[in-house]
This record gives sequence, structure tokens and C-alpha cells, in this order.
Amino acid sequence: MQESRCCFHRSNAGETMAWSESVDTLLANKDGLAAFRTFLKSEFSEENVEFWLACEDFKKTKSSTQIASKAQKIYSDFIQADAPKEINIDFHTKTHISQNISEPTLSCFDDAQRLIYSLMAKDSFPRFLRSEAYKELVKQQQNSSQKRWLPFL
Repeated sequence: MQESRCCFHRSNAGETMAWSESVDTLLANKDGLAAFRTFLKSEFSEENVEFWLACEDFKKTKSSTQIASKAQKIYSDFIQADAPKEINIDFHTKTHISQNISEPTLSCFDDAQRLIYSLMAKDSFPRFLRSEAYKELVKQQQNSSQKRWLPFL
């Protein structure tokens, strides 16, 4: 029997609780990532995970023309002054990227990505785990699991 669930809450209780193990576990899980993004949006800091995802995608780029265009898009969206989704990175890192953006490499955003990952891991991720949204997801998944085992409830 297929249960109908909201598209947002597809993970089982074990997966949902596993997200609390590490930010890597959360980011690697499609539903975990969706829940984390929703949480970051509620905190007006979704640019961090969007930048991290853009960098992950960028590092898989093969064509040199695509490397240049994707690098420029990341730079204009997240790095340059007054970018629409400007991330909070230190002056040195921002300057280094700005100086090298004309000839980008697949590693040109690595320092900034590490900083943003660290910020998410040390700040956003613990707040996500303490959030009512995450606690509610875990509770819903646990209730859903119990109902599968006890269909008469």
C-alpha cells in the first residue's frame, strides 16, 4: 500500500535522523538538502547553500568555454560587490577571486567554498537541527514509520 506524502517529506525516519550526523550527510541527501534550503530561506541565508551547490556543479565542468561562463556567473551572482546573492567572505578571499576571474580554473572558488561550508557546518547546520521544522520532520517520519508497522493505528 503506497502512502501519500507531501513531496517535501519523502525520507524515512532513519534518513531524516541521519541528517543530524553531519552537514555532509545532509547535503548529500536530496530531501535533506531541500529541507535545509527551506530552513536557510526562512533565515534569509539561502545564498550560502546556493553558492556551495554552484561550486560543486562548477567543479564538474569539462569544457573550457563553460568553465569561463560558469565562473563569471558564480562571480556575478555571489562574489562581486552588490551581487544579488552576495556571500559573506573575507576581503582577502574576495580579492584573490576577483584578481583571477579573468582566467578561471576549476579550483578558483575553493577557498570561498571552504569558508561557506565551514559557516554552514558551524552556524546554520546546528540551528537547523534545533529548529522546529527539523524536529517536526523527525516526528512526522517516526509517526509514519510506526503506522507502517502497525497498520491498524
